[in-house]
Amino acid sequence: MKLVVVSAGLSVPSSTRLLADRLAAAAGPAATAPEPAPADVRVIELRDLAVEIAHTFTNGFPAPALADAFAEVAAADGLIVVTPVFSASYSGLFKSFFDALSVTDEDALTGKPVLIAATGGTARHSLVLEHALRPLFAYLKAVVVPTGVYAASEDWGAEGLDARIERAATELAALMAGLTGPSKGRTPSPKRDSFEEVTPFAERLASLGVPSRT
Repeated sequence: MKLVVVSAGLSVPSSTRLLADRLAAAAGPAATAPEPAPADVRVIELRDLAVEIAHTFTNGFPAPALADAFAEVAAADGLIVVTPVFSASYSGLFKSFFDALSVTDEDALTGKPVLIAATGGTARHSLVLEHALRPLFAYLKAVVVPTGVYAASEDWGAEGLDARIERAATELAALMAGLTGPSKGRTPSPKRDSFEEVTPFAERLASLGVPSRT
């Protein structure tokens, strides 16, 4: 399994990168369970690609480092995307990266499982996940994980953040396993529709010990 993390944090150290790392640490093992082999995790720091992203819009071609990042995203079995909140929405750098990606390859995210996450200074911006990030990735034809993760300043070290990270990571792992091929131990039937050959999402969550919502 290949997991790609896109972090749009600007500072060093960055709470955005910290959240991205914690999500990857939870999703990586879950994505390969019960296999002992770890997931192949690649982190893309958009801060390091800011100039190349801007140039892509003026010359129409991504520079080598940005092209490599686009290739990593396109080849991923699943994505974790994390942005700081600016003006009650995702950052311009975050949006520009995915705009440039879609111009280069409009189908790069089609059918790809994506876990959305964001950081901000106050809990009042938590709805950014639903009014900004989820519609963006739905438009890009990705499969967005049901649970998003928002971390305000007061959430770090507080009760609840770990549980949200674990649930979102497990949901991403379930989608990665379900959308990349038939479930292990099952023989695909030529009479079945391709969507029926994968492990159902709820079934996969149950196998990983995550209770269904009521």
